Amino acid sequence: MLFTDRADAGRRLAEALRHLEKEEPVVLGLPRGGVPVAYQVAQALRAPLDVIVVRKLGVPYQRELGFGAIGEGGVRVLSEDIIRRGRVAPEDVDAVQRTEEAELSRRAERFRAGRPRLPLDGRTAIVVDDGIATGSTAAAACQVVRAQGAARVVLAVPVAPPDAAERLRTAADEFVCLSTPYAFAAVGEWYEDFSQTSDDEVVSLLAQAASGTAARPGTAHGARTTTAHRAGDWEEVRIEAGPVRLVGDLTLPVPGGPVVMFAHGSGSSRHSPRNRAVATALNRAGLGTLLFDLLTPAEEADRAKVFDIETLARRLAEATRWLRARERVPIGYFGASTGAAAALRAAAYPDADIAAVVSRGGRPDLAGRSLLSAVQAPTLLIVGGADTLVLDLNRQAQSALVCENRLEVVPGATHLFEERGALDKVSSLARDWFTRHFHLLPA
Repeated sequence: MLFTDRADAGRRLAEALRHLEKEEPVVLGLPRGGVPVAYQVAQALRAPLDVIVVRKLGVPYQRELGFGAIGEGGVRVLSEDIIRRGRVAPEDVDAVQRTEEAELSRRAERFRAGRPRLPLDGRTAIVVDDGIATGSTAAAACQVVRAQGAARVVLAVPVAPPDAAERLRTAADEFVCLSTPYAFAAVGEWYEDFSQTSDDEVVSLLAQAASGTAARPGTAHGARTTTAHRAGDWEEVRIEAGPVRLVGDLTLPVPGGPVVMFAHGSGSSRHSPRNRAVATALNRAGLGTLLFDLLTPAEEADRAKVFDIETLARRLAEATRWLRARERVPIGYFGASTGAAAALRAAAYPDADIAAVVSRGGRPDLAGRSLLSAVQAPTLLIVGGADTLVLDLNRQAQSALVCENRLEVVPGATHLFEERGALDKVSSLARDWFTRHFHLLPA
């Protein structure tokens, strides 16, 4: 079983955990990579999301050998057998614990951004990671969760080697694993995209889950979620785009206000935590957002369709007409990766009437030079300074633009803007660009 990315793994894992929804569980992601997986599980089960921050206590002269673990709330789990056989002195136990407590506190505070830890007393707790290598951290997390008062502990992962999976079956009350391949070398080989999860991404996902701004899968067509966030209500919509019906998440913080439509890149979807983080920033500024999938689930499996810029652009234009007929509001485009090419291509259509376009780590060059020269909407290209190849391609594309345009380089950022503060910079640049150009529109 091969997963597209952690979001894809989380959605598939959620289906295997559907039987737990009636228990009203708490979902706990192991940071950092386990949190994007846990986020999807929490959304599908309509459950609260938190992190389970665990620090392994390693034998001083052999750190990889754990003699215990600590968790928040003063929880400490020790293996007296390893302490005895490893001849770990009491003062060494205390010294290692003091060091790890400091790091545990720092991480917990960083990830939660001031929110309290969710109580587990008497609850079913689902501990989620993006995969298992040895399983020692996951086993320690299960012990800590139980010590924190959970009545039932479920460990859930997309992939694990058979031997580790067998050991972990006794670490929790229930162990759910989608795949246990014998030819296992590393977790990352079972993902098409296993890029590093940043602290900022963890913080953003937890904040979205806590505020109720995220999509709630399974909502009936046309129905509004029962959870309203401070910027306005979220609604799942169905968009008629030619022969297909596309699913989208529409947020309108200000009735009749401008809306930014998101065109996602290859291998991504409306569940992209990065685009959702940007959308949340736009919502807080009073801008509406529409995040939707340009391809159906069946089409997403066809790599040729993923890179069919003309089809993506046509779908975006059809969705634009749908939104404009429904809301009659000014519209902008936010495109990421190949989605940026689709956004610019759609903006170049004669009847587009798009107020502004923003590209994040985009491939505007794929839109084609002739169509780039036809774009009239003010265009902002945002690229990471360390994403040198894409930066060069953006400079080439910019030379073809004749509309108002600007290239913003985020110093030190790589393609996914995983570095601390990089995605916040993208959000503020996009917010300022859209608000400025929406305000320039005639009343």
